[in-house]
Amino acid sequence: MAHISVPEGVPGIRSLVMFRPESGQHLYALAQVVLRGESPLTEAERELIAAYVSSRNECKFCRDSHAAASRFLFKDNKQVVDLVLEQYDTAPISQKLKTLLNIAGKVQQSGKDVNQTDIEAARKAGATDRDIHDTVLIAATFSMFNRYVDGLASFTPTDPMAYEEMGKRLGEKGYVLPGKN
Repeated sequence: MAHISVPEGVPGIRSLVMFRPESGQHLYALAQVVLRGESPLTEAERELIAAYVSSRNECKFCRDSHAAASRFLFKDNKQVVDLVLEQYDTAPISQKLKTLLNIAGKVQQSGKDVNQTDIEAARKAGATDRDIHDTVLIAATFSMFNRYVDGLASFTPTDPMAYEEMGKRLGEKGYVLPGKN
């Protein structure tokens, strides 16, 4: 049960956005930009970074909903999501994405943990400044979102099918305010 009075049965951040739409609209707009806006990283990769950071933050709702969105967007290669969440450094993904996940994991702990060696490794693997920027922004954004969702104890479904449906909706429609989709 949530720590505040939010719409019952509405999962995760959606209930919090409904509680405070004047701030929620900006959070959704931020999610839309970082996960669906123009970027050299694919939407599937960006959702995967969000799921990875959420997993490290032990935020079940965000981990499972963004993993589901990433699976939906990866289509026939959806198994990569679970392999990354288990152990990204042995997952069948590019070296570039591995270096970006390393950076995202460091940002999840503290932005100051990212060092020049991490950046050089990412660049050597083909990452551009924009790839690095977008990765850091996603990691920082989802660390905030994770703390928002868990700090207010929003409803977290236990049924895996609920997340599959969320993933499909997020993959198809992106991030829109509740009631707008």
